[in-house]
Amino acid sequence: MSISSTLIEILRNEAAPIVILTGAGISRESGLHTFRDPDGIWARYDISEVATPEAFIANPELVQSFYNDRRQILHDASVIPNAAHQALVRLEQEWPGEVLLVTQNIDDLHGRAGSKNLIHVHGELLKVRCNHCDAISPWQDDLGAGDACPACGKTGGLRPHVVWFGEMPLEMERIYQALENCGLFISIGTSGNVYPAAGFVEVAHHQAQAETLEINLEPSDGASLFDHALYGPATKCVPEFVDQLLGRAENRS
Repeated sequence: MSISSTLIEILRNEAAPIVILTGAGISRESGLHTFRDPDGIWARYDISEVATPEAFIANPELVQSFYNDRRQILHDASVIPNAAHQALVRLEQEWPGEVLLVTQNIDDLHGRAGSKNLIHVHGELLKVRCNHCDAISPWQDDLGAGDACPACGKTGGLRPHVVWFGEMPLEMERIYQALENCGLFISIGTSGNVYPAAGFVEVAHHQAQAETLEINLEPSDGASLFDHALYGPATKCVPEFVDQLLGRAENRS
């Protein structure tokens, strides 16, 4: 099922605010491994050893090494924004209402594609946070215990600017406010089992009476919560749907 052209026309005429949630599935076609697939990252690493505050205290070198590896992958010349990332930029630029993009991904592909109204709810791999002064700084290279904070100059306090298990996701108040006022909520490439993001669809549906759409390679764990669905590769489904929203479907070659 998909959203009807009549409903899309209503959304367009009302300049309905749109909230989009993206997960690892949108970056898969750019060459990045997902975390929760059977062959994903968490199938090869123990979460408790590399992705919790306790792990960082117990073995900071192992945690830093894990995220250094992830950071280096982003510098691979083959890892670039794909057609789905680019389509969301076009939607943000051309939709008559507000478009807020919330990503669970810690990669920089949405930003590189050109998305501006963007929240990284789980943090950003190419930034570091200082436990001494709480400053957040850009960081492109490997990170070690002896590196000094660019803001305060102290060593030994830098950690990846990534939300670990047991920590609070970022900018939740702003996200919930947008969900409660949106006319359309779209979830792209998510597993549907990571909370609180997996509950966004229910907030949009019950609080805002918004239309809800899942775009995924296959139905997620929360597929039954959505009003509409499109299943297939993100690089195909997202550009096609964005063109439909913008009234340009007839112009696609």
